[in-house]
Amino acid sequence: MKQPCVYIMTNRRHGTLYIGVTSNLIQRVWQHKSDLVAGFTKRYSLHRLVWFEVHETMGSAISREKQLKAGNRQRKLRLVESLNPEWRDLYGEIV
Repeated sequence: MKQPCVYIMTNRRHGTLYIGVTSNLIQRVWQHKSDLVAGFTKRYSLHRLVWFEVHETMGSAISREKQLKAGNRQRKLRLVESLNPEWRDLYGEIV
């Protein structure tokens, strides 16, 4: 999927959350799942894609990422649960 996206990774339902932005969601999630990205997602084993949003431009994706990161945790949990109440790993749906 070569298109600007904002995404949320986690390790389990209501677990640690990571919000990111990318122009290639499939590749980026694979990197997280394979622990190829040093840092936060590797340290906390965030291998489950639980939410993503496609954007027309990278600028709008970055703005949305900043908006989500500025929000509180409850709002982020409600966002995931509104579209993915089972907290399924959505990676299989995008590959």
